[in-house]
Amino acid sequence: MPELTEQELWKMFQDGDEEAYTKLYRLYIKNMYRYGSSLVAASDAFVMDCIHDVFTEMWIKRERLSVPVHVKYYLLKALKTRIIHLLERKERPFTPLSEIDAEIFDPDDFEILEELDMAVSRQDKLNVLIAKLPQRQQEAIKLRFIENLNYSQIAEILQMNTQSAKNLVFRAIEKLRGWIILPVLHFFNIFLG
Repeated sequence: MPELTEQELWKMFQDGDEEAYTKLYRLYIKNMYRYGSSLVAASDAFVMDCIHDVFTEMWIKRERLSVPVHVKYYLLKALKTRIIHLLERKERPFTPLSEIDAEIFDPDDFEILEELDMAVSRQDKLNVLIAKLPQRQQEAIKLRFIENLNYSQIAEILQMNTQSAKNLVFRAIEKLRGWIILPVLHFFNIFLG
C-alpha cells in the first residue's frame, strides 16, 4: 500500500478495506496501549480488550463514522471513553479522572532523592519523577509530550477548557523542575553543611 494520509486510510477503512483497517490498528496500537496503561492500574489484558473493543466497534459502525481530523486523537479519546465505561459498568470504586483535581499526593523530598539515586538512566529518573505527580498531571504530561497532542485535544480528553489544560501541564512541568533542582540543593547543603 503506498504512503497514504491517515484520512485517506480512514476513508478506505470506511469503504470496507480490511488492509487499511489493519494498517490503522498497527499504526496506533502502541500509542493506545501506552495511553490506556497510564490511565488505569489494570491488567495488560484489560487494556488490550478495551483497544480491541474500540476497533471492533469502529468496524461495525465504519459507514456511519465521520473522518476525524486527527485519527490518533480520535482513537485515544475513544479508548479513554471505553475504559471509563467498562470501569463504571463493573461498579468498581472509581472516580473519573475529570473529577480528580486536588493534588492529593505530596511526596517527601528524601523519598524522591532515594528513588532518584537508585534510578540508573536519565529516562528512569524522569519516570520516577513523573510517577510522583498527581494522576491528572501525569495524564496531561503524557498526552502532551508522549502522544504529542495539542492543548485543545488534551482539554477535550480531560473534559476541561483549553486554558485549564495548559495550566495543568504548566503546573506539572513546574513541579518536575522543582524536583530536578532538589538534588542539586541537597548536594550543596551537604557540601556546604
